[in-house]
Amino acid sequence: MQPAALIRQLLAPYKARIVYAAMALVLAAACMLLVGQGLRAVIDRGFVASNPALLDQILLALFGLIAIMAAATYARFYFVSWLGERVTADLRRKVFDHLLTLPPSFFETGRTGEVISRLTNDTTQIETVIGSSASMALRNALLLVGGLVMLAITSLKLTLLVLVGVPLVVAPILLFGRRVRKLARAAQDKVAEVSNVIDETVHEIRTVQAYGHEGSDRQAFADRVEATFGVSRQRIRQRASLIVVVMVLVFGAVAAILWVGGHDVLAGKISAGQLSAFVFYAVIVAGAVATISEVIGDIQRAAGALERLVELLATRPDIAEPAQPVPLPQPSAGEVVFGSVTFNYPSRPQQPALQDFSLQVAPGEKVALVGPSGAGKSTVFQLLLRFYDPAQGAIRIDGVDLRDARIHELRQRIALVSQEAVIFAMSVLDNVRYGRPDASEDEVRQACEAAFASEFIVQLPEGYHTNLGERGVRLSGGQRQRIAIARAILANRPLLLLDEATSALDSHSERKVQQALETLMQGRTTLIIAHRLSTVLHADRIVVVDGGRISAIGSHADLLQSSPLYQRLASLQFQQ
Repeated sequence: MQPAALIRQLLAPYKARIVYAAMALVLAAACMLLVGQGLRAVIDRGFVASNPALLDQILLALFGLIAIMAAATYARFYFVSWLGERVTADLRRKVFDHLLTLPPSFFETGRTGEVISRLTNDTTQIETVIGSSASMALRNALLLVGGLVMLAITSLKLTLLVLVGVPLVVAPILLFGRRVRKLARAAQDKVAEVSNVIDETVHEIRTVQAYGHEGSDRQAFADRVEATFGVSRQRIRQRASLIVVVMVLVFGAVAAILWVGGHDVLAGKISAGQLSAFVFYAVIVAGAVATISEVIGDIQRAAGALERLVELLATRPDIAEPAQPVPLPQPSAGEVVFGSVTFNYPSRPQQPALQDFSLQVAPGEKVALVGPSGAGKSTVFQLLLRFYDPAQGAIRIDGVDLRDARIHELRQRIALVSQEAVIFAMSVLDNVRYGRPDASEDEVRQACEAAFASEFIVQLPEGYHTNLGERGVRLSGGQRQRIAIARAILANRPLLLLDEATSALDSHSERKVQQALETLMQGRTTLIIAHRLSTVLHADRIVVVDGGRISAIGSHADLLQSSPLYQRLASLQFQQ
């Protein structure tokens, strides 16, 4: 999609508002042009003719004309500003909705701060143009054309002099406009880099301060801010140069017209009222050209911002919905099959995360994945959730290839508890029912009691309605983990993915949560990533993963006899 096509698509639902704004715009411009004729009549038929009664009538009509122009200006401002706000809101929603369709691979290779910059700063630039600058440009374009027509009607000779100067004014507008657009795009890219630094530093402020890295971060941020300022200064210099050149040329032309016109009045070729009206229209034309030259800078900046947003919207997700989706069986049995799966992460294409990985998990079975860091255990979860598709092989749930199922339907069958508990800046209630937004408060309380989280929730300032802050900063690590477990309990899904769900708990809480998880896992297929072997001693099967391959499968006792890797892991953990 081209930038212009995107704007047309966003404006299409509001054609009536556009028509109202256009009508008000034309009416206000027409009234402004008629004021010049009123000025001519005041001088020629009022002052020069010395007719007080006619002068009063003309001034009264002129006042009515100005009142109409004021009302039309109000309508224009309201409808155009409304369009700017509405289209910007729709654009932000469109971009955000698109971001939610992109897989983790996009964010793995991109920067969050840059995406935030595009969603906020770039859309603000577009709002300025649609809600203000575009209206000013159209209004002044009408005044420019109408003013030239009225100039020709008033004095053809002087109008020809004006037209001679038009190319001199348009040339610098085109020349400087291209430069401003390029610099505007560069400035937005620099702002995105600043957003990246802010995003990383603020989110990891504890690490920054713990390592005394404030000085280096200050310098890095200052360097990027100064680079942004440098590009913006070049853009401002170009815009300022454009405005100065246009003003000198335009008002120089007005001075020349006054000189020629003044001599024509003295020679009796035109009346004083005609010259006054001509000067009035010349000022309108000059002001219109000057305003358009200034507004072009805003439009060029918005064009650069719009290009960045179009690039983002043009990014297609690697994980696509099937053209003819196959429904998953109801009710779900919970069978999971990995068939000769090979997979590489996009950021590490030369290093396979899984190689010829084959595993069948029976309905209701509890299977643990163990192995050294980087062995591929978490990749199994990533593929099950279809954040990525395997390069070779297939993954099936209840006999259906994940690539043939609707993504949302697939993920509605899986509950995930990750090692790093994810807590959102919302209340306890909303955090727990994240997977079931329609759950009642009583159901949330029951899930929290099952996860042994209610004991600390009731001590929070507002209990279950307490806002937990960004990333759950108001809770300890163990408390955040229990909230995440309560979320999985409430979701009540047939397939559980537990990524060392009790790693952040003390021994007392771990025992309680293990009891809750044992109850939760009854009758459900469960895959557990285990870093501590003590948590999976009672799993139905333990799968040893090494280098993306399965090296051994069995019970704890069997693997102690048959797997050298498992023996090493066990000896390191249990020798204490």
